[in-house]
Amino acid sequence: MIDVEQVNGVWAFDPEHTRIGFSARHAMITTVRGAFNDVEGELLVDADAPSKSEATLTVRASSIDTRNAKRDEHLRSADFFDVDRWPDITFVSRKIEEIDEGSYAVTGDLTIRDVTQEVMVPISLVGVETDAFGVLRAGFEGSRRLLRRDFGLEWNMPLDSGGVLVSERITLEFEISVIKTE
Repeated sequence: MIDVEQVNGVWAFDPEHTRIGFSARHAMITTVRGAFNDVEGELLVDADAPSKSEATLTVRASSIDTRNAKRDEHLRSADFFDVDRWPDITFVSRKIEEIDEGSYAVTGDLTIRDVTQEVMVPISLVGVETDAFGVLRAGFEGSRRLLRRDFGLEWNMPLDSGGVLVSERITLEFEISVIKTE
């Protein structure tokens, strides 16, 4: 059982233990995975009334890492994230609903490039623990599929088979570690 008083308050994302990742089909036959290595965010938790809780997240688009330098440079270019014009990807919650014990629907504004769309991300609380250094931590996981074109990420290349080089659907993957700041 989680102590409500223990979890209420402000929590900061721990970037060293947080992964904001994605996966997409490449050439219609394989999955490419990547992550953003520079993330920061904050949770304001009201466990008694989750609807009063808030979440914000900022991702530096230039920190994209797919383990392929050439692909990463292309993803940073105007064809995709255009990091010189839009360096940050942001999410600001509008509503957090508890769906079941430890399961939440986090709805908010996701901005990629200059496009903002409302999205709902299902998030699960993995647990709350005090680490070996006496720091109170909480872990969350979730994922959400999106259409990349909805955010102006339209570059593609047709394949001889009739398919495309990069899938239209992208799966966002969240593995979040937060640290109590109060």
